Amino acid sequence: MDERPTDPELPPAPAGFQWDELTVDSSGHNRRADVWIASYFPHYSRSAVVRHFRAGRILGLQRPIKPSTLLRGGERLRFCRPELRSDEPPPPMPEVLYEDERMIALNKPAGMLVHPAGGLFVWSLISVARLARPDVHLHLVHRLDRDTSGVVILAKDPEANRSLKDAFQRQECDKIYWAICWGVPPWSTLMVDAPIGDDSASEVRVRMGVRPDGMPARTRLFVLARWRDRALVAAHPRSGRTHQIRLHLEHAGHPILGDRLYGQPDEVFLHTLAHGMDPWALERLGWPRHGLHARVLRIPHPDGHGMEIRAPLPADMTAMLEPQGGD
Repeated sequence: MDERPTDPELPPAPAGFQWDELTVDSSGHNRRADVWIASYFPHYSRSAVVRHFRAGRILGLQRPIKPSTLLRGGERLRFCRPELRSDEPPPPMPEVLYEDERMIALNKPAGMLVHPAGGLFVWSLISVARLARPDVHLHLVHRLDRDTSGVVILAKDPEANRSLKDAFQRQECDKIYWAICWGVPPWSTLMVDAPIGDDSASEVRVRMGVRPDGMPARTRLFVLARWRDRALVAAHPRSGRTHQIRLHLEHAGHPILGDRLYGQPDEVFLHTLAHGMDPWALERLGWPRHGLHARVLRIPHPDGHGMEIRAPLPADMTAMLEPQGGD
């Protein structure tokens, strides 16, 4: 699925440091951790990376790692390194959908990372929110992919953070996404029951695939509107696998408009990594980002009562739902 709970609490970053998340791409598959991290951050030598390991500043999120560990494509690491600074002013605080003394829900815009990543400073949702709420230490409860817009929850205290994360882990949350998909489905509702695992046939290591030995995954799909060449579909995931909605819509024959990873040959994703969203890629994808929005989240509040948070569609998706010529 596109939305994933964040990982267990990390030790507080020392003053002047920050936790940064790294996702191992195809260049890191089967390479030593110290070698790949040194290549990811060219200003770090391999020996400097080893010193960070010894100081406990590099952690594996799926398994323990050490400098000599051979990495797997798609796995995630956390690196506590000196803070990056920006000369650029922060973007506006995302729209606040709900706030009380325990938590805050924001309407994440497409294109914004929820958490810093990479070797250059990028304003992320958590960094902008912490700047706007300096009187509390905000915790990121779960994540959305960069291109995905919609509801993201932050906790304002450690107990609320644990309570909300536990609700995600126990699948006590009810989530509904809206997606703009290619083609016109012949069905009004469809249950996709298709196990998910690594796509071993793909050149793209982060791509997931439907496979009989994968983890169980079910998504209920509902068609909300149809046009000549596309449809608005509500996706109600019944499990929480990586890229679940995007993969299940591809599996159902109606991939999401603008998705570089699903519904396209590997060459399209690899081309955008190397060249960005140029005219060649845009012609094949039909849109500059994938049209997926976290529309509704129902979740137990840390104080025990149920709550529902809704995020209005962003303007670019709304515009794509206007009838086009010939529709």
